[in-house]
Order: sequence, then C-alpha cells, then structure tokens
Amino acid sequence: MRRTGALALLGAIAHGSLAASESLPRGVGPEFVKFFESKTTFTCIGIPSITLKASQVNDNSCDCPDGSDEPGTAACANIDPLSPEQPLPGSVTGTTNTTAALPGFWCVNAGHVGSYLAFMYVNDGVCDYELCCDGSDENTHAGGVQCENRCDAIGKEYRRLEEQRRQNKERSAKKRRTLVKESRELRRRVEVKIANLKTEVRDLDAKKAEMQAKFDEVERSERGKVVKSEGQGGKLGVLVGLAKSRVNELRNTLDKVMDQRDDLQDKVDQLEDILTKLKEEYNPNFNDEGVKAAVKAWEDYAAGQPSEPKGDLADSDIMEVLKEDSETSGINWAEFETGEASDVDVVYNWEAYLPVPVRDYVHQKLNLLRVWAIENGILADNPTSGGESRLVTAAREARDSATNAHSVKLGQLEEEQRELEKDYGPDDVFRALKGKCISGEAGEYDYELCWFDKTTQKSKKGHGNTNMGNFVRIDKEFVDEEERLDGKGLGKGQRLVLRYENGQGCWNGPNRRTDVYLGCAETDEVWRTVEAEKCVYRMEVGSPAACEDVQEPGVPIKDEL
Repeated sequence: MRRTGALALLGAIAHGSLAASESLPRGVGPEFVKFFESKTTFTCIGIPSITLKASQVNDNSCDCPDGSDEPGTAACANIDPLSPEQPLPGSVTGTTNTTAALPGFWCVNAGHVGSYLAFMYVNDGVCDYELCCDGSDENTHAGGVQCENRCDAIGKEYRRLEEQRRQNKERSAKKRRTLVKESRELRRRVEVKIANLKTEVRDLDAKKAEMQAKFDEVERSERGKVVKSEGQGGKLGVLVGLAKSRVNELRNTLDKVMDQRDDLQDKVDQLEDILTKLKEEYNPNFNDEGVKAAVKAWEDYAAGQPSEPKGDLADSDIMEVLKEDSETSGINWAEFETGEASDVDVVYNWEAYLPVPVRDYVHQKLNLLRVWAIENGILADNPTSGGESRLVTAAREARDSATNAHSVKLGQLEEEQRELEKDYGPDDVFRALKGKCISGEAGEYDYELCWFDKTTQKSKKGHGNTNMGNFVRIDKEFVDEEERLDGKGLGKGQRLVLRYENGQGCWNGPNRRTDVYLGCAETDEVWRTVEAEKCVYRMEVGSPAACEDVQEPGVPIKDEL
C-alpha cells in the first residue's frame, strides 16, 4: 500500500541547472549540491563522521544511515519518513526512527517546475508525470516501462492555469479592495452617526436637566401658594367660588324638577278625563259595586277641589330664575371675582413692581420661605379638588417629553456603538456584505447564507424552510485540502470560518448549527454544503472578501493509497 510521497519545491532556484548537469549524481536537489561537489569522496550529510568513496554514491546500496548517499535510487526508501515503517538493517540507532537527510528524488523537469518525488516511487515501473514529467525517475526501465519527457506540454498547461489563477486572484483582489472601500465608507457613516447622536444626547441631557429643574421649581412654587380655588382674593374668593358652584347646582336641579312636574301634570289630566267620561257614560241601573264605588270616589274628589285655582308660580318667573347669571340677570359674579385684592394677592403681586434682579431674588426667597412653612406645618399645602395645577401639569409633560426623547436617542447611540464594535473580519471587509444573501443547491435542498444573519435550508418540494443557525462569531481554522482545478476549493492554510449556531432544533436532537468555511473567489458563491454530523452542517463559500488570508497553493505531491 502506498501513501504520501514527498515534499515538493518550485524549480526557480539558481542552482537547479547544476543539479541537472552531468557533473552531479542523479536526483540531487539544488539545495544539496554543495554536499556532492567532491569528485573523490562523499561525507554522509547527517553523520559527517562517515566518509565514503565517490563511487559509492547511487550504487543502489544504502551505505549512509541517513540515506544521503542514494539521491537517485530507491535503495534507502525504507528510511523515507513517508514510506511504510519497516526494520532498518545497519541502523546506527538500531531502530526504524532514523531520519532521512534528503527529502526525495529531485526531478529537474526542464520546461516545467522541478519537484521532489518520494524515493519509494523511483524505478517502481510507474511514470509519475504529475511530479516527474521528464520521466527521470524511471531510468532503469523497470518492467519494460520507458517514460517519455512530457514537461513541455505539462509545463505549458501548468503555466496557462497559473496565469488563469493569477488573473482570477487579481480580479478577486480588486473586488476585495472595492469591498474594503465600501466597508470603510459604511463605517465612516456609522461613526458620523454616532458623533451626531452623542451631540444630540448631550443636548437632550442638558434639556432634560433643565426641564427637571423647571418642573421642580414650578412644583415647589405651586406648593407655596396660599389656598386658591375658582374664585380669587383669599377666603372671599373661595366663598364666591363655592357659592357660584352651589347656585349653578340648584339651578340645574330646579330645571329637572320642572320637567318632572310637567310630566306628572299631564298624567293627572289624562286620569281626570277618563274618570269624567266614566261618570257621565256609566249606566246607574247596572248593578256593579266596583263601578259605583269608583264613581262615588270621583265625585268626592271633584267636590273637594277649590272653586278658584290657587295663585301658582308662573312659568315665566321660574324661567327667569333659570337664566344664566350675568350683569343683567341673577348675580353678577364678576363684581366679587375681580374685586379688591386680598392681602394674599398683594403678597403675590407686589413683586412685579421691583427691579428684575431684585424681583427674581425676592421671588426665589419667598418661594423657599413658603415651602419651608408648608413643610414645617406652619402653612397648609395647596389642596385643589381638581389635582395639580395646569402649570405643574405642563411642566411635568415637558419634563417627561425631554426624558423620553433623551432615552430614545441614548438607545439609538448604544445600538450604533454596538454595531461599530462588531467584528467584521480583516479590514472590516464583511461590513459591506452584511444583510446580503447567496444560495447554492445540494440534492433536494437549496442552502442560503445571509451574511452575519442566518443560514437556511429550503426544500425544493415546498416543504418549508429550516433555520440552520444564526450568526455568532468569526473564527479561524486550518484546513488541508487538495487544490481543485476549477478553483472552487479551500486549499491549504488558515481560513476564516463563520459560526452560525442556535438554529431550529432537530427532531430528537440538538439545535442546528452551520460552520461556513470561506475561500478566495471572484464572486460570492456557495460551493458545497454537507451535513458533517447530525444537525451540524459544513458550508464552503467563495468570496473576494476572504482573499486576504488565502496562501499561495503549494506544488502538488503524489498521494496514493
């Protein structure tokens, strides 16, 4: 059974031509030329104490414990770290853990890229063109195999693909720069918005404090006032207000009583008409004691009524009483309400005659004095039947409005600051992609990725959508995959991974989650989606935003089982 061959190196080393010259043994890599320059002797690279004759190099006998004397044969393949473990005869350490000094057989591959091939594949009767396109690894023609030199054609195709990759990378890098520029602009807008919100919050904070101070002042000022009601002018004003309210209440009651009286009079008149007709039309010879008793009772009632009506109160008089009070009817309340000011009113009004600086000072001190007197039980508080005054209500509403506006702006500021502090990857590049969605199909489902939002599994048969996870964070993870010819692969190296977790729960299982592995690509595209384990999905996505972390692809090495 075969396994991974050897490390591969690019052939753009200046000494590569020396390695290919006839003056050096076969299979010597450019970085090991200095060890094979002697024409008479050879010193084992890993064990300088052992010196061999130059003729012992590549004689198909492993004379150096580290295998350095056989760069062009498979004699020392048994100590190749990439070969299967086996006993090592003549090992200095007596174990199989001896380290090979050479990475493998060097294929010059003129016209293409030089690379190393594991010693175990040298002269094995197989043309390893993917690493040794010049066929130099099969110089003994084992099994009758003769490998032609295909480096010109392979090198030409390799250079075409490399040029295509290079152009793709240039286009991807250009698109990434565009994304970075867009992301910076979006970040700048957020920063400007935060600066403006900070200014607004600062102004609203000052306004809130101002409104609170005004409310406190108005409330304390209103508390310090002597009892006032609808009327003005101290106790007389209170009495006038109460009397006015009482008169209005009695007037309304009288109006209701008149309506009830008229209704009752109508009923009495109807009953009298009925009984009068009964007396006039009933048959005296009809022997009905009930009817006779009713007629007799009506006669007695009628006989008891006065011959002349009493002097009833005229409706016009009542209507006169029901008229609204004014200067021409009833009581002129204005005479009492706007009468001579009371002592208390004088206290409130004389401040107006003082100079402004003195007036403000005196007003403030008097308010403090009134409040102190109320708090110490010397004066009564300002009880009002209708609750707080309109002035206090207006001040309270202004304060609450300022407080609410401040809270709203502060919430917006905190939200924008959280947005600014989010991790959007290197150079903030993913900020430009936030909220955008891409999708790709796999089997009977379409899989959708919404950047920094969620991943979704959508049934093609209309069975509904399944949330596969909500974005949580950005991680990095090392991947080791073969380069794909179509370029839609992760390759080898550190890659960005977007973690989407806490999706819809699986039946009898955990909540779904998705790991989105990002590779460099010219456009945003979902390459592959698989369910790596129950309810855990692996999504491979290409994007120009991921190109910064993509390393150059290594030279391929042979890997067989």
